Amino acid sequence: MFKKILYPTDFSDVAAKALDYIKQLKEAGAQEVTILHVINQRIIDGLMRHAMLDRDILNWKEKAQEIARESLAEMSRDLENIGFTVKHIVRTGFPWREILDVEEIENPSLIVIGSHGRTNLGDMFLGSVSDRVIRKCRRPVMVIKRDMDD
Repeated sequence: MFKKILYPTDFSDVAAKALDYIKQLKEAGAQEVTILHVINQRIIDGLMRHAMLDRDILNWKEKAQEIARESLAEMSRDLENIGFTVKHIVRTGFPWREILDVEEIENPSLIVIGSHGRTNLGDMFLGSVSDRVIRKCRRPVMVIKRDMDD
């Protein structure tokens, strides 16, 4: 039923919880996972407004990409060890837009996303990224809620 999963992650606690649900989907026939991390363009824009040098921003972005790739490689190994075929992607942009773009490219049968990410701001019901993904995507979405005491 859900053979290919798109898993956007910002490395938050609720995103880690979503990964646990993906592991459980293996027993239901899931075979492939595309892990996506988006370096938020708003952060880069904020750094630029605070008079940092272009090379400092470039160095920060390169370091952020390196850390993301290392974390995604670790997640990939974990999922591969339980039998998934895994692809991981690091992009820079506005997270919800990048998620929708990767959805079109990868054609997953399910998107698994956390309800709130690192910023924890935005809509009171859902995080702004997950809310936009739910409203605009074409595939089914499984939203993993944050624990009430988080």
